[in-house]
Amino acid sequence: MLELEVILEFTCCACGDPMGVTLKCAGAGLAAPDAMASVKVPCPNCQNINHIFFTPDDGALHHVKLDRQRVLLPVPSCN
Repeated sequence: MLELEVILEFTCCACGDPMGVTLKCAGAGLAAPDAMASVKVPCPNCQNINHIFFTPDDGALHHVKLDRQRVLLPVPSCN
């Protein structure tokens, strides 16, 4: 099985603080051409979650966005 260690550095999309993360990627999908991976990483400063998209073979960071978790809104009662 193929294993790679990827180090990514980026800024938090919510507060702008610099962040770094070391990821261990493993699996048969890493050998696929143009493989893309993603991971959700919480910011240690503001606790917002950054969704990171990267290429595992060369560690190229493609996109970082703020993860918008679904918020359930209460439905008004008909009573």
